[in-house]
Amino acid sequence: MISFAIYLGFLLIFVVFAVYAERKTAAFIQNRLGPMEVGPKGILQTIADLLKMLQKEDIRANAIDIIPFLFAPFIVFAAVFTGFSVLPLNATIDGSGVSSGVFFLLAIVSLDVLGILMAGWASNNKYSLYGAMRSVAQIVSYEVPLGLSVLCVIILTGTLNLQTMSFLQEGGLPGWNIIQYPILIIPFIIFFIAGLAESNRAPFDLPESESELIGGYHTEYSGFRWGIFMLSEYGMMLLLSILAAILFFGGWNSPFNHMLDGPIWGTFWLLFKALLLIFVQMWVRWTLPRLRVDQLMSLSWKYLTPLAIVMLFVCALWKLWIIG
Repeated sequence: MISFAIYLGFLLIFVVFAVYAERKTAAFIQNRLGPMEVGPKGILQTIADLLKMLQKEDIRANAIDIIPFLFAPFIVFAAVFTGFSVLPLNATIDGSGVSSGVFFLLAIVSLDVLGILMAGWASNNKYSLYGAMRSVAQIVSYEVPLGLSVLCVIILTGTLNLQTMSFLQEGGLPGWNIIQYPILIIPFIIFFIAGLAESNRAPFDLPESESELIGGYHTEYSGFRWGIFMLSEYGMMLLLSILAAILFFGGWNSPFNHMLDGPIWGTFWLLFKALLLIFVQMWVRWTLPRLRVDQLMSLSWKYLTPLAIVMLFVCALWKLWIIG
């Protein structure tokens, strides 16, 4: 229960600052200032928006299917939030300690698509349904190259345990998987692109695409339940970024070979790496245009998935002949 409260509290704080950081990043890229009025440099703007959102009326259209409509946001959030339970924060805090942590995380996070489909279907709105169907097609498609890229790391490290993977990357920067095994650079790029699609982030934000579908699967939501969807999106960004840091960039290990090491420093390094990846995701969002639906599906099935399969064979041969 204590771990639940800590993770939830941290996620809420992260989302508040991440929204502010994203708005400032977007403003910088677009050569403007962004939030400036509430607090110094607008730092309290997100808190003001959050308080305003929580006071909004929970609007429900007459024709909605009430039970799935009400529960859908919580199913999405529960799927994402449960994924944090297996993440090791440092050498002493290894989450739930599940020996097959990677498998559990990928399995449980994939359930968020059920909540999104429920939201779109139960809203009885054609834009919501279009957004939900796009999301189902997108997430199911990109889970294939995402899983294959993770499998490349599993083959080379020989474990499904995320804490064990972190221990195997001790010894500073040369011990990180992406340095030990340079062939993992391509699986990381595949993982990053597929992670953007899994999080419904631009240029893969077709399920929401405000210019086409008004808001997609959460068009009919307002107030607190709409906030749960946004919390889940940023939670997914953080979850996949931490997972990428563990799989490819040494996890909680310091880049300086046992300098600045220890439980507190370990948590710092893990979050620092994850936040850098989140910044890149924000950078990509405000730089690249949205893909068309056919381009989205072609990228997954014609390029990323075949490339991931090839890299799977390459990693297997590397493990067999070079590592032994």
